[in-house]
Parts: sequence; C-alpha cells; structure tokens
Amino acid sequence: MSTAQRLRVLRVITRMNVGGPARQVATLAGGLDRERFEQALCTGFVDRSEADQDWMDTVDLDIRRIPGLGRAVRPGDDGRALAGLVREMRRFRPHIVHTHLAKAGVLGRAAAVVAGVPARVHTFHGHLLHGYFSPRATRLVVAAERIMARLSERLVAVGDQVRTDLLAAGIGRPGQYVVVPPGTELPVLPDRASARQRLDLPADGPVVIYIGRITRIKRPDRLIAVARAMPDVTFVVCGGGDRYDETAGAAADLANVRLLGWRLDLSDIYAAADVALLTSDNEGTPVSLIEAGLAGVPAVATRVGSVPDVVLDGVTGLLAGPPADDRDIVDELAGCVRRLLTDEALRHRLAAAAHAGAAARFSPERLVGDIDRIYTDIAVHHGWWPDPVRPGAGGGQSVSTTLPWHR
Repeated sequence: MSTAQRLRVLRVITRMNVGGPARQVATLAGGLDRERFEQALCTGFVDRSEADQDWMDTVDLDIRRIPGLGRAVRPGDDGRALAGLVREMRRFRPHIVHTHLAKAGVLGRAAAVVAGVPARVHTFHGHLLHGYFSPRATRLVVAAERIMARLSERLVAVGDQVRTDLLAAGIGRPGQYVVVPPGTELPVLPDRASARQRLDLPADGPVVIYIGRITRIKRPDRLIAVARAMPDVTFVVCGGGDRYDETAGAAADLANVRLLGWRLDLSDIYAAADVALLTSDNEGTPVSLIEAGLAGVPAVATRVGSVPDVVLDGVTGLLAGPPADDRDIVDELAGCVRRLLTDEALRHRLAAAAHAGAAARFSPERLVGDIDRIYTDIAVHHGWWPDPVRPGAGGGQSVSTTLPWHR
C-alpha cells in the first residue's frame, strides 16, 4: 500500500507531560495501523513542575516541537505557536487534525482552519467548566469552546458525564460527540513484599496511594487532611505540580505521608497498595484509577466528572460526595478508606471486580479501535475511502489510490 493511500493525521497536544492525555496520545501513535494512517505529532514543552513522557525518543513517529505551545497562556507565545502550527500543517498536509487539551484545542483547530485542513477533531479529556477559573474567565472559556465546536467535525469526550456537562454549557451538538473512554495497560506487577521493600514501606501495614498532578483542582489539601485523620495508614503520593511545595509543607509533620514526586514506572506503587485515593473537585476519566483497577486495587474517590464511569460505587470501589462542605467530604473519604482497610472481604471483592472491569472496558485495543472508526467514518464521509474500511474487513476492499489535500 503506497503512502499516497494513507490518511494523514496530525495530532496536536499542549504538552506531553506524564498523565492520562499524553498516554492516550502515545497509545494511538503506536497502535493505529501504519498501512492506513500516516501520523505526526505537534507538541509544546512541559512546565518546570512537571515530568515529560519518556516514550518520545523511542517511538517511530514524526514529532514536531512547537515553541509557545505550553500550558501557560501568553499572547506572544500563543501567536508564535499558532504560526508554527500553520507552518507544520501546510508542510504535512493532514486530512485530519486531532487536538488534545484546551490550549492545543483552540490553537490547533484555529490553525487547521487557516491551513485549510478538511477535518478537525478534538478530544475533551475533561473540561474547564468547574473549579479552574473565576466566573468571568470561565465564561470566556465557554465562549471560545463554543466557537471551536462549530469548527469541528467530531468532538470526543472521555466519559458520558464530560459530554453531558459540555452539552449543558452549549458546547457542540449531540450529533458531533462520540464518547471514547481511555485505554491503557500495565506491565506484570512485582510481588507485594518486594515492591514494598524497594519503596521502604511497612511490610504489613495498610498503604493508600495517590497518583496524579498535585494542583489545585486535584485538592491535595483534602488528601493531606485524610492522611492526618488516619495516622496508622501510610499514604504514598506520586506526582508533581504547582502545589507540590505547599503540599509538602502541609505534610511536613506527618510521619505517615511519603511524597515521591513523579515516577515513570509505577509498577511498584500499584503492587504495594491496598487502596487508591482521588480527592479532586473535577475530573475527566482518570487513567490512574483505571490503572489501579487493572492492578486489582480498589479506589476511593470523589463523585465528580466521569469518575463514576471508572469506579462503580460499591462494586469496584467507593465514592464520596459530590463535594459540598470540605469538612464533610474529608470525613466521608476517610470513612470510605477506613471501611475498605478494615473489611478485608469487601476489599478483595471490590479489587477482583475492579480488575475484571478495567481489563474489559479500558484496553488499549479498544481505544485504538474506537479512534480508528472515527477516522474511517470521516474518510468515508469526505470520499477519501470507500465504505466500509475497517481493520480486518474482508471482501478485498482497499482504500482509494489518492487522498486529496483540500485547500
């Protein structure tokens, strides 16, 4: 199959920091059929408080770093990033531009319009509607997303609640949305004893883990408050962010809290854990809780965003809230953690269900297949490919001999 027959997809993400969105991008980069798709990636640079994904030097993918395409919003940098994206799109000539994260979503889709890219797709890995900005700033975000939605052929939401929230805010139309949950996998985990020994954790005591960014929306203050209420439990905190130093200061007097910073290999963390904890005010579909499920670790989490799509209350973990009064939610979270740690039969039952559910619903193969179908539907709609073109489809059908660049 010649290169001319492949669908060219340019993916744009604000930054490839350690976290769920970057892992999804990495999974798609390695998983989509290279005989049918030619891919490239435009990305910015991570903040000082973040860690970069380590796969970028080993994957066979055309990666283009765009100056200014970072997390911070600065008019000068944003203008340079927009110009850089337009140049790369004119050079690569994609049929589809697929954007990830808010800033890349705005700049990437705007650049695609300027460059004349025929199809534009955006993935909402969460949203910025609650808990991030002032009411005035949130209204500006909503206004921008409404405009960008009108410029998009497909909108991908990582969970049902994320889609519901976005539609309620007037962002996009129901027919534009496709719900595509994350997909991920874990390597074979080490045994519990050796993992705890390497991490210098108690061999037999209860261990609760938190994995994720340490930033305001994740509410690390609640995490520390739960740890303070449970001095007999060891809390292992993995991640970094703009609230890391503040969180370390708040936990300085707590002997039961271990802050480990960013870790690229989390196998020991999951193997050592009894419970995974998430205390956020807002979430998309958290990959850390999916991975905990794959590891057979039941979760306790706030009932926000699409967390209930991952943690089925009373089945694969326990949910608290949604948050209203901070004191009440801290007490509820601590109570849920204590219940799992003291009821061994319940913990094992939820752990088994969490593993089975995560393996069935959140595999990388399912993620790649879902995105493949979206791209294929777009290609068929535009007349680039005949219908149907599906992975493994029989009947001898092949894609058309040319995939035109629309100007």
